[in-house]
Amino acid sequence: MSLDRSVMAFAGFMILLSVILTLYVHPLFVWFTVFIGANMIQSAFTGFCPAAMIFKKIGIKPGTAFD
Repeated sequence: MSLDRSVMAFAGFMILLSVILTLYVHPLFVWFTVFIGANMIQSAFTGFCPAAMIFKKIGIKPGTAFD
């Protein structure tokens, strides 16, 4: 799996996790979902993504997700 797809899979997993936490643990976990969405938007404009940096350090190779 490429770096691009790994980041998208991780973001999707985190969103689903935050929704589950919001529904079953406490409604204020919705702010976790907001944080994830805001991080995705800022990374689209700036190119800075902490998850991508971590995945790159553990050896996941860069790729092109939409070729």
